[in-house]
Amino acid sequence: MSSDRTVTIVDYGAGNLRSVARAVAHAGYEPLVTSQARAIDDAWALIVPGVGAAADTMKNLKASSLDDPIQAYVDSGRPFLGVCMGMQAMFDVSEEGGSHECLGILPGRIVRFPQGLTVPHMGWNTVHVEDEHPVFDGIPQDAFFYFVHSYHVRPNEPTIVIGTTEYENQVFPSVVGRDNMIATQFHPEKSGANGLRFYANFIRLAREQGSIAPAPASVARG
Repeated sequence: MSSDRTVTIVDYGAGNLRSVARAVAHAGYEPLVTSQARAIDDAWALIVPGVGAAADTMKNLKASSLDDPIQAYVDSGRPFLGVCMGMQAMFDVSEEGGSHECLGILPGRIVRFPQGLTVPHMGWNTVHVEDEHPVFDGIPQDAFFYFVHSYHVRPNEPTIVIGTTEYENQVFPSVVGRDNMIATQFHPEKSGANGLRFYANFIRLAREQGSIAPAPASVARG
């Protein structure tokens, strides 16, 4: 059972778990890396990381019977963080390698960068916070984070976009969120001090408030 010092990280065979676990430990909490649905049921803060393709991600989540517990967790209102493929899996459909049904928690599609752009988009790039959110407390506007991806979110609801990034004149959502959930296209665990602060903010809000939702009087930055 998850304790009040344990942050649950979902292992569905996607890799990059060690870096995420280190970021959680850096924030002063015990990372619980697990592929067990019961651990998701017991969690008070859940992180779904990920690298790789949408088809493999959804296949692995379903094969491990983790898809329904993740959906139930989000529906319960508890704090959730999705990273990279863990963000893309939250949407309805991914066009990566065909058309693949995802978890459908957020409305929208995952689409490839337009022809002519170098893919993958890999390396450091800035994130412009469009709508104030407490997970960015202490992180400067237009801070650099680390990206590696060829597909990006095209949400049906613009109101879920929290941050954007520009890549070769293409602006795409790099942070999305709603109520108890937030998700990033970048990898905070590979993004130095700002990324560690992002994880620490997420965990602090989850532990102290049981929520990561911004205050109702949210104001746009810069």
